Formats: sequence, C-alpha cells, structure tokens
Amino acid sequence: MMLRPETDDLDAYLVADGVIDHQHPEVRRLAAELATPEAAFHHVRDEVPHSADVGAYSGAFRASEVLAAGDAICHGKSHLLAALLRAQGVPTGLCYQRLGDGAGGFALHALNAVHLDGRWARLDARGNREGVDTRFDLERERLAWPVRPELDERDYPRVFAAPPAALVRALARAVPGRGGFDYLPGELPEDEKEEEAAAAGLG
Repeated sequence: MMLRPETDDLDAYLVADGVIDHQHPEVRRLAAELATPEAAFHHVRDEVPHSADVGAYSGAFRASEVLAAGDAICHGKSHLLAALLRAQGVPTGLCYQRLGDGAGGFALHALNAVHLDGRWARLDARGNREGVDTRFDLERERLAWPVRPELDERDYPRVFAAPPAALVRALARAVPGRGGFDYLPGELPEDEKEEEAAAAGLG
C-alpha cells in the first residue's frame, strides 16, 4: 500500500506534543538506552503488553503514561513507540486500520509508520500472541492483522503526525481497570474520512 504522509516536512514527525511526549525525561532516558529503532520496536512490542492480552487495562495513552503504567492498548503502544523513535531522531507517524471486531462492528487499530532508508514503512508493535507475529521489517510488512476487504476492513493510507483530536478525546474516556473498547471509534472520525476521500478523488 502506498502511504500518504500529511506533509513532506519530516520535522513534523519529530514533534513532541501532549500525547507523543518525548520531551519527558523517562522517555528520553529509555530511548537513549535502547539506542536503535529496532530495539525500541522490540521493547514496545515485548515489554509493554497489550492490555487485552494480560487483562490489565491501565487506560494510559500518552507515551510517558504508557511507559509508567506498563500496559496499554494498541493506541497507547503506538504513541510510546512514536515517542521513543522521535527521541532517537527517527521521523515517526501514526497509521490506522479499520478491522472487524468479531461482533459485527469495527475497531480502529493503531500502528506506526517510520521514515528510514529514505522511505516510509509501517510497523505494528501491538504485541505478539497466538496467531499474531509482528516483526521489525522495513522491506515486507509484518503487521498484526492484514485487512480483509471482503469484510469491509480497510487500511487508511494517511500517515498522521499526531493522533486525530476526536480519537484523543475518545482515548481520554477510558476507565482504568475496566476492560473493553466501547469508548473507541470503529473507524477514523468523519472529518478525517472526508479528507481521505478528497485525497483519493472521491469527494
């Protein structure tokens, strides 16, 4: 899939903000300790479990809070990986997929896009489990779940420099200790979908 960055200015993908807060001293310390993008990916994938896999729902989504909490859903993990990589000087964005939730609806899955070796590549640090085998691979995507178009799943090609504001508001509604994802949208918010359609010539 051809990825579509929001901007050609790679500096936009190095910014520290309220969610990807890589100015936080603990984030910067860990980024320096890990030293390489691959090590940062493996840390987030393997050392910060997905909340659903361990039944410990921290509700954390800001990078520094995810690091402190020790678990997060895919959105929090993608924010932490973005923060670690940006602290290492690697332009990193956010990407999304609309995936079936097994109950007739959809779930918005978050992953990352990194700019290395002169091009963008998607990485998914969701965390491995039976049936999920994500890898740090810049040549061939090794994501948690390839989309199934026949089930109306889709990849969103846009590479976001920051998570959409409506998504951040949804993430802020998470209740620590309460499982489930009913607070999350099942697809990109309406304003983002309209921009996607216009860029594809469908608007």
